[in-house]
Amino acid sequence: MSTDTAPAAPRTTPGAVPAAPDSGTTPGSVAAPGPEAPRRPRLAGRAPARPAPAAAVHSVSAATAALLGLVGLGTLLHEPVLIPPLAASAALVHCAPALPLAQPRSVVVGHLLGAAAGYAVAAAASGSAWAAAVAAGVTLALTTLARTPHSPACATAVVVVLQAPAPGRFVPLLLGSTVLLVLTAFAASRVRRAAPKYPAYWW
Repeated sequence: MSTDTAPAAPRTTPGAVPAAPDSGTTPGSVAAPGPEAPRRPRLAGRAPARPAPAAAVHSVSAATAALLGLVGLGTLLHEPVLIPPLAASAALVHCAPALPLAQPRSVVVGHLLGAAAGYAVAAAASGSAWAAAVAAGVTLALTTLARTPHSPACATAVVVVLQAPAPGRFVPLLLGSTVLLVLTAFAASRVRRAAPKYPAYWW
């Protein structure tokens, strides 16, 4: 009769986690808990971090100076040059200079396409809020196809439909204003050494 017996399994204490073969811990020991990931406040969300104070002051000051320049230009020409869509464009080019929506191609061509869509829709329909909504949708389609995404251009189409500015005055002022916004953003990005360079591309 054989007297060989199977080796007894190692005993572990209740609730203990068995060690991995090559983990370097002894059987029956409990692994130490790892560091917990920092918890975000419930209301923090996934919003971007606040910019550095110097960067925020620079971008806000540059955008405000550009808008004041448009007001000054309008005062000299006795024309309302500063329209709401241009204020939105200034915010984009100075505070989000790397976005495709902020590049010169999108700013200049986008607003011109918005004006064209506004005049076309206004000619085909009355200057009502319904027509303005259609003009904004047409502008969105045109800027998408032309690879010139610029959301303020949709607002330009709405302004054209609802206010019916004379195209001979409005379009040249719109073109000059968008070019001025682009040039001021280009210059402002070179003033502060740590600022991101604008534009990411011209065309």
